[in-house]
Amino acid sequence: MKYVTQWFRYAIAVVTFSCLSFLSFAQDKGVDVNLNVKKEGEWYQQAWVWILGGAIFILLLVAILRGGGKKDA
Repeated sequence: MKYVTQWFRYAIAVVTFSCLSFLSFAQDKGVDVNLNVKKEGEWYQQAWVWILGGAIFILLLVAILRGGGKKDA
């Protein structure tokens, strides 16, 4: 009886690991690489846009902090 139980556990282990192997191969997909080599970028990738945006942000920040409140002097 002990031999049958060991053989049954071995058979279940083989079936389980075979199923796991099939599942892992089923999820394996070929590499799909799409490279965009054109030199033009989107508008937000341009350096001048970031510089202009930073300058506007600093000007707004200075305007808000300087003219925020009137002080009695």
